[in-house]
Amino acid sequence: MKILVQKFGGTSVASQEARIAVKDKVQKAVRSGFAPVVVVSAMGRKGEPYATDTLIKVLKETNLSVNVRELDMMMCCGEIMAACVMAATLQKFGINAMALTGGQAGIITDSQFGAARIKNINVSNLHHLLESGVIPIVCGFQGMTENNGKFTTLGRGGSDTTAAAIGAALHAECVEIYTDVEGIMTADPRLVKEASILKQISYGEVCQMAHQGAKVIHPRAVEIAMKKNIPLIVKSTFSDAPGTLITNDCAETEEDTSINERRLASGVTHLTDLAQFRVALNPEDIASGRKLFEDLADAGISVGCLNLSESNAMFAVFADDVEHTNKVLNGTDFEYTLTEDCAKVSVVGSAMRGVPGVMANFVAALTGCKISILQTVDSDTTISAIIKQEHLIDAVKALHKAFKL
Repeated sequence: MKILVQKFGGTSVASQEARIAVKDKVQKAVRSGFAPVVVVSAMGRKGEPYATDTLIKVLKETNLSVNVRELDMMMCCGEIMAACVMAATLQKFGINAMALTGGQAGIITDSQFGAARIKNINVSNLHHLLESGVIPIVCGFQGMTENNGKFTTLGRGGSDTTAAAIGAALHAECVEIYTDVEGIMTADPRLVKEASILKQISYGEVCQMAHQGAKVIHPRAVEIAMKKNIPLIVKSTFSDAPGTLITNDCAETEEDTSINERRLASGVTHLTDLAQFRVALNPEDIASGRKLFEDLADAGISVGCLNLSESNAMFAVFADDVEHTNKVLNGTDFEYTLTEDCAKVSVVGSAMRGVPGVMANFVAALTGCKISILQTVDSDTTISAIIKQEHLIDAVKALHKAFKL
């Protein structure tokens, strides 16, 4: 039995027309000889009646400090409704389908409400349904605690995680992630009209793109699939475009490019609403940097874009954490400066590793547009810069062009 996991996001199940498109994708999988397992997100997006954010608002209007157990239970309702409606849609067309909660699908988690981790998946029920010719419609984003059967949610991107984890547990041939876009793009098309769809990308690159701001797939899902070497395909519910294949092998085909013109980067990504802190350290006290970051960690502040030297430290936090960070630093002996309204722009590509001139190209692209670089951070596969947010669009366009994307 060839198993295929198909995950459909909120826009794919939000309307009758969209659900018919999902039905067509499921039927196509069956006709191709696959036994599909369907994973669904809650219907619609923020502001729509059955979206997760709407359910949270209903509960918090009653009690802003509601217990996390009840909050998770409420959030699970969105996926339960989506699974039931999707199962009913398939049944209407004579397709044998059954809606399952995450727990009924065998997803066992720890009890960290709001950000639970999957401990195990008991696939016996899924196997039984598949062998009986029934298509399971599984609620994404949720699981069940091991001992007392409480609802838990898996955190942001949880439906992607559900699909990848089920795919790994069932040894699926592939996991398809359906969205309202036709694949992973070289940049946000809202910023760069020339952005194109990537035919293929490695697990590592797409993880980096997700961490650096791309929102097509959650990195935790990619990491799960990578461990079992299960191919992921990101594609559109609403077209027959082939989408983007995510595997270990990111080699480009001969028809894509010649060896002398191999593309160094896979994409340009960005994060907004950041603030940069520059903190003066005591060069004569080698422990001052450690104390700084211990103070921030103890206060629960997550920092990124870290640069550390003998005399200073630079890092970024999201705008929502600025007030808290100011309070922590003001309670210490550290002197610091704060630059608000920042953004982070990144170029991601495994082919950049060990290639001379990549940083020079990156810097030239930004300075050529008269964009000041407040700070850079790099790894083998990523180069990032902190800039003023007002320059973000120009920066993304310039880097996209400079790296011939």
